Amino acid sequence: MDDFYRAFEDRHRGSRDVIKSRLRVYLPFVRPLVSASHDPVALDLGCGRGEWLELLSEHGFRARGVDLDAGMLAACRERGLDAIQADAITTLRSLDASSVAVVSAFHVVEHIPFEAARELIRESLRVLHPGGLLILETPNPENLVVGTSLFYQDPSHVNPIPPELLSFAVEHAGFPRVKTVRLQEDPLLLDEARPPGLFHVLSGVSPDYSVVAQKDAPPATLELFEAAFNTEHGLTLPSLSARYDDLANRREAVLRALLSEAEKRLAQSDAGLAQSIAQLDSRLCQAETSASRAEEHAAALYQQLNAVLHSRSWRMTAPLRYAGHQARRVRSAFRENRVKSGTLRRIRPALKAMAHAASNRPYLSKPLLALLARFPSFKRRLHDALKEPPKTIAPPAPLGLSPRSARLLGKLKRSIESKRL
Repeated sequence: MDDFYRAFEDRHRGSRDVIKSRLRVYLPFVRPLVSASHDPVALDLGCGRGEWLELLSEHGFRARGVDLDAGMLAACRERGLDAIQADAITTLRSLDASSVAVVSAFHVVEHIPFEAARELIRESLRVLHPGGLLILETPNPENLVVGTSLFYQDPSHVNPIPPELLSFAVEHAGFPRVKTVRLQEDPLLLDEARPPGLFHVLSGVSPDYSVVAQKDAPPATLELFEAAFNTEHGLTLPSLSARYDDLANRREAVLRALLSEAEKRLAQSDAGLAQSIAQLDSRLCQAETSASRAEEHAAALYQQLNAVLHSRSWRMTAPLRYAGHQARRVRSAFRENRVKSGTLRRIRPALKAMAHAASNRPYLSKPLLALLARFPSFKRRLHDALKEPPKTIAPPAPLGLSPRSARLLGKLKRSIESKRL
């Protein structure tokens, strides 16, 4: 009684241009009727805003529409379309048999009880002329989102009708040729190469479908509709599910291959690691063996060194080694002109000690004298160094010197003495 349903359709069904573009899918079915009969009549049940009436009129049909909603009919009258407010089944019963080329009902059967839909189908078969078409479009509950949610957005909907049920009802009524056309799916999903996701399986099946049924006619007439009835439309739940399963299987195969390759590489890595560990163990054993041998050799050398150091010959030759060492130092000092009075003063006690040791050990004097004989110049210098410097008696300090003068005189004397040495 108000414009509620018209406003609802305007918001949720789509604009007139969108609906007209969707309805063009039926033109291949109805065009042969224009060429096969003169002034074909089309009856649209529940014509709504009149998009289908407008499209039929543009393609040579004398189109009439009926609807119960006054708000929807107002949209038809605004465009000068032939539409009246009436009940669909009552209108069909008022028509003569074989008087109509097309009977259509877009989104009508879901609004009425199923028995009323069966009555509509039977009356449509009666009023259609041979070769005439019945088109019944309705939401597709194969689409899980439509069947569980979107269908119930319209408060006037009664029950969703599965495609198999509506198709069977049409066949059971006596239509020999029946085609299920699935509609309004996402065009991108029609690409077989495009992998569907889980959401596509749930919502990507064609959200609407129609049953297009043809009344029996001579073969020549039926042949005009072969192309339209042999064309497949839309997406089914099994087809999308199969594509999704195929994608999942291919992904699983890829993952299995990657896992197998990873396991293979891991096994190779484990084998290489085990080999490296074995080589490291072998090298460690060799190193431990070498270290053990080195320790044994060092212990043997240490024992030999201790034996030498504690031997009698080592103790007996100690003075000779000491004298040789000191002789080499003195010789080097003479060659480099590093011998000063201080040096002689420092080495004189050592030389005296060696001379004393040689005198106390007669068995050392002979080899030591033989060694010195080989270096006559060194022997002479060594003899001079062993002589005691002549003792000098310091003259008495002059009387009457100041403390500072006495200190200067002492430094001068010490300098003279050092130069004498």
